[in-house]
Amino acid sequence: MHVGLATGFAHQGGNHGTDAEFVRNEVSNLVLAEELGYDSVWITEHHFSDYSMSNDPLQLLTYIAAKTKHVKLGTQCIIVPWHNPVRLAEKIVNLDILSGGRAILGFGGGLGAHEFAGLGIDQSDSRALYNEVLDVLIPALETGVIEGEGTFGTIARSELRPRPERSFAGRKFCGSLSGSSMYSAAKHGFGNMVLMLPQRGQEAPPNQYREVWQEVHKDRSEPPPPMLSGNFYIHEDAGYAEEQGQKYLEHTMRSAVKNYHLDTPGTYANVKGYEQYEKMMLDSPEAIDAYCTKFGKSAVTGTPQMILDRLWELKEIYKPQGFFPHVYFGGMPQEDAVRSIRMFAETVLPEVKSWEAETSIDERFLEAAE
Repeated sequence: MHVGLATGFAHQGGNHGTDAEFVRNEVSNLVLAEELGYDSVWITEHHFSDYSMSNDPLQLLTYIAAKTKHVKLGTQCIIVPWHNPVRLAEKIVNLDILSGGRAILGFGGGLGAHEFAGLGIDQSDSRALYNEVLDVLIPALETGVIEGEGTFGTIARSELRPRPERSFAGRKFCGSLSGSSMYSAAKHGFGNMVLMLPQRGQEAPPNQYREVWQEVHKDRSEPPPPMLSGNFYIHEDAGYAEEQGQKYLEHTMRSAVKNYHLDTPGTYANVKGYEQYEKMMLDSPEAIDAYCTKFGKSAVTGTPQMILDRLWELKEIYKPQGFFPHVYFGGMPQEDAVRSIRMFAETVLPEVKSWEAETSIDERFLEAAE
């Protein structure tokens, strides 16, 4: 079983010193992950707030590639509508070449209205851009030739130089599986990234992606097994772990409410493709408190054995090809983050990596290297 480490670069008002000090600490945590035995590291993309200070995951991962030798390098996620297809293809190819073929691609659609505005992109074009950019990008990563026309403009037929060195088959995932994005994901062979875990006792949501996959491929084939993320707080004291894990995940959601303007009714009312987010608006401090408290309870917390037990349950539910948990989040202090990274690696990682997966993403890397 493949096990990675994800981070949201979540400054979130924590006591982290300057922005520059925080980013350096985050990168050092991901470099440490290789030494501790994690199979991969994963970085988000966000702009213009301390909710997540990771404005260029491909650049950060290329830097980490130079500091490491084996750890795989994942994007969770590249926000597709924010990118020119050519520049995105070139950055991906550079990362994969310089890392020796260690890139894992995760794509998403984006939500934050201020991020679209700050990047000069009409959010009403987001759905079209998502599909059109991927329709140009994904074939180019396989053939080394890029061309196309869409909302992003017109790209004359051009050769990517340097050329892609390896196929990206089996190492492409989608963290945004709703509406038309499911059809685009199935068309391009993406696996699913499960970023939000059900609470213990809750059933996993129905697998709509399987139905869409079979509709797109017109057969009874199965989509690639998912990669599972989620928020985990590990400590020798189960009660303390529960208290701290829920506190920090509640803090994460409070930051998310602000970042996604879920406290500002009307933000998405007239944004094409985003109207459903108006139904999620929290129009009072009491509503925000209740929502964040409920969300905090979805943290997976406990002793190492309790964490292992829950991971096994999730393995049985989802049949994943790997995990990439967040083991620090919500503006957690750096010393607590490092303690959590190390403890998870020492007490949980060896056991989970010994579990068998029906399909393993690591096999895709071996195939690409042949």
